[in-house]
Amino acid sequence: MKPSIVLYKSIPPDLHARLEQHFTVHAFDELNPENPALKQALQQAEGIIGSGGKIDNAFLQQAPKLRAASTIAVGYDNFDVEALNARRIALMHTPTVLTETVADTLMGLMLASARRMIEVAERVKAGEWQESIGPEWYGVDVHHKTIGILGMGRIGMALAQRAHFGFGMPVLYNARRVHQEAEQRFSARRCDLDTLLAESDFVCIVLPLTDETFHIIGREQLAKMKKSGILINAGRGPVVDEAALIEALQNGTIHAAGLDVFEQEPLAVNSPLLKLPNVVALPHIGSATHETRYGMAACAVDNLIAVLTGTVKENCVNPQVLKTA
Repeated sequence: MKPSIVLYKSIPPDLHARLEQHFTVHAFDELNPENPALKQALQQAEGIIGSGGKIDNAFLQQAPKLRAASTIAVGYDNFDVEALNARRIALMHTPTVLTETVADTLMGLMLASARRMIEVAERVKAGEWQESIGPEWYGVDVHHKTIGILGMGRIGMALAQRAHFGFGMPVLYNARRVHQEAEQRFSARRCDLDTLLAESDFVCIVLPLTDETFHIIGREQLAKMKKSGILINAGRGPVVDEAALIEALQNGTIHAAGLDVFEQEPLAVNSPLLKLPNVVALPHIGSATHETRYGMAACAVDNLIAVLTGTVKENCVNPQVLKTA
């Protein structure tokens, strides 16, 4: 008999068929804890695959046979990893597929924020372009400005490559360890957070959400940035204290912000961020291309198959649970 799994996100038909070759698939649009059919399916499920939803101890109690969770994402802050470890449930993610696409998004946010692309495009559509533009339409340069990257992982490296080789930007970074490759390839300089904030023209956040990174950028840190500085966040929303950021943008403490992530998503329609002309706000599109989202789903499918067939080689968040006692 094939192992039973719960799929809680729509995936391309060919990938759905691949799952069905290996498993009995129970498909749902989301993890709705009030759905009786989902509750019933979880009782027999040995694996789950999808994205979104809160996977905590209360959820796991509904899935007594669960051995694997495969998220169609790189981030996994919605999973209680300690609870998974206690049950020896493997957590799989997709850390490599979206690297280049998210780096593209970060560069796009930098360009759009600095050059005011969204704002002036809307002014053109509104019919305001009636004569040669003056300084009130101008933005600021990106090329040869200093970029400061918080988190020099795969995405940070891909962003540094674009900034250094494509735009001639000096690269600063703040990370837990020295990244020799970044320093050799991009002449990147590791520095403490205060130095990075003070010297960078663009502060780019690609950090995951952890207890250590929650609100790592708050009022005190924003005040240390250049008045001309631009904050870019495509990591996790709660890494930035949003109320402090709004205040800094309103008061001119910093020049602008380009944001793909927020403390609460979707962003509330009455958020002050949406009324500020110096904010570019995107709906968490970092990895949202057809090619990358397909690749993420394919990777997650392969990850789940690997766990439940005992062939895991990569992409496991908690590999210690795979070791036999």
